[in-house]
Amino acid sequence: MDRVRELASKKAAVIFTKSSCCMCYSIKTLFYELGASPAIHELDQDPYGREMERALRGLGCDPSVPAVFIGGRFVGSSKDVISLHVDGSLKQMLMDAKAIWF
Repeated sequence: MDRVRELASKKAAVIFTKSSCCMCYSIKTLFYELGASPAIHELDQDPYGREMERALRGLGCDPSVPAVFIGGRFVGSSKDVISLHVDGSLKQMLMDAKAIWF
């Protein structure tokens, strides 16, 4: 859990993913299209990946990826991020966290 929190707080936008996950790819693409450059942590490529995956599940993220943090705060998984984008609040959250500037 500590590793997840530490990594999540190092950048304004952080996404925990797996390289083979299509929804992870979609969320990363959405962030890039909004102008953000999130830190991406591929759990299947990280030696602590399984430990971090368990920690993400402990936060309520099921499935464990994608798991999105903005401003160090856990936002949720793909359905949560898409809902925030549809209602217009995702962009504002990214601006408030200084992940984007417009």
